[in-house]
Amino acid sequence: MRISKHISYREATFTQTRLDNVPNDVQLEAMKTIANRVFEPLRQAMGNVPIFISSFFRSDAVNKKIGGSKNSQHTLGEAQDLSGDILGFVRNDEIFNYIKDNLEFDQLIAEDLKDNGSIGWIHVSYTRRYPNRKQVLVMIKDKNKSNYFNYNNSLNKKDYIHG
Repeated sequence: MRISKHISYREATFTQTRLDNVPNDVQLEAMKTIANRVFEPLRQAMGNVPIFISSFFRSDAVNKKIGGSKNSQHTLGEAQDLSGDILGFVRNDEIFNYIKDNLEFDQLIAEDLKDNGSIGWIHVSYTRRYPNRKQVLVMIKDKNKSNYFNYNNSLNKKDYIHG
């Protein structure tokens, strides 16, 4: 079974936790929606190069086991964590900027922003439950704490952390 042209069901539900990770019908429809409204247009815009999905659907048990947010849209099938850097065909900042400037989304986060401006991965969500907020954030790790900031048109870590 496929979630979309370039996403298999297995890829979308993969977890290393060995816990059940099976979406219900509502979650599965949400997965298909974000795949077809965000991932497929993104992939086409990037020249159909592979883009790695490190996390897509998470059952409540999987989300709890990995320490995910209690309100994670991953548990609803509405969020994906993406990386182009891992496969080397497209950079994460290109993915982030394309989504931000061209696609409808609920939340977009440049996760683990580094000193050199590179992005560890991109979190993107899309919902049908309410109007998409187009919220754009950056996340910067400080030791083991994740700090979230409203995006201020910069992928320079120094523009968020002073001192």
